[in-house]
Amino acid sequence: MLAYLIRRLLVLVPVWLGIITLTFLMRALVPGDPVESMFFGKGGDPKVIQSIRVEMGLDRPLHEQYFKYIVDVSRGDLGKSISTRRPVIDEIGDRYLKTIILAFSSLAVAVVVGIFLGVIAAIFKDTVIDTAMTVLALIGLSMPAFWLGLLFINLFAVQLRWISIVGPPDFPHLILPSLTLGFIYAAVLMRLVRSSLLEVLSQDYIRTAKSKGLAIRQVLTRHALKNALIPVVTILGLQFGALLGGAFVVENVFVWPGVGQLIVKAISQRDFPVIQGIVLLVSTTYVLVNLLVDVLYHQLDPRITARKGAS
Repeated sequence: MLAYLIRRLLVLVPVWLGIITLTFLMRALVPGDPVESMFFGKGGDPKVIQSIRVEMGLDRPLHEQYFKYIVDVSRGDLGKSISTRRPVIDEIGDRYLKTIILAFSSLAVAVVVGIFLGVIAAIFKDTVIDTAMTVLALIGLSMPAFWLGLLFINLFAVQLRWISIVGPPDFPHLILPSLTLGFIYAAVLMRLVRSSLLEVLSQDYIRTAKSKGLAIRQVLTRHALKNALIPVVTILGLQFGALLGGAFVVENVFVWPGVGQLIVKAISQRDFPVIQGIVLLVSTTYVLVNLLVDVLYHQLDPRITARKGAS
């Protein structure tokens, strides 16, 4: 296991360099002059434009800019915001933590709801309950996040007045955004858990366990569910990346103070250092979460480690 983890960490080095390279090219490949585009094509004081170019290092050859960017990022220096003149890392700061909290809480909702409904659908296969779960999953897959968020606001905040969406970013104000994102991705997990569990329940060792007189609850918890969750774990890393992207939209719907609002503002102001910083942090987080998923996958299925050792 330790050898596998070391190999995966070594693989992350070129992956991280690739992320940095693509992030750097975001600015380098922008048509025209990136600094002039910040003025929306309306021009500006040539001295101001030149000073910004020098500060951002755009007066240097491209390869020098690239190596300087790698060194700066390695030291945690993501540059300065063009609009506020503050360090990008300070601009993102607490906002990024709130986005991560929203993404993980939404993932928790998706996992709990998706596994529960998937197990129910598998147990009651080809019944009215199974059909109802399928319809619910299709609704979740078809519903845009921003529209579902607006429906939740109207129902729980306006009509029922159970939750307020105005106030500090505390736990009560995290509930509706988490439910919005979690419900959508729970639909994906529910269908996957159902199909995976049905496949596992058809295996010989499950029939053997049933023939020994074990109750269905014991068969599910001791034998079937663990093996059925293996393909679910593999998709969690991909879903987390999608959740981060969806969180940007939902944050603007619920006025959650994450990086979603910040990146929309940065794009409108052509603030490239902030955009690059957010993309770099999101990409790095996505890679690290996938590493965590791989480790968890090996814990659930030791046969993979055995196959690696045999090869």
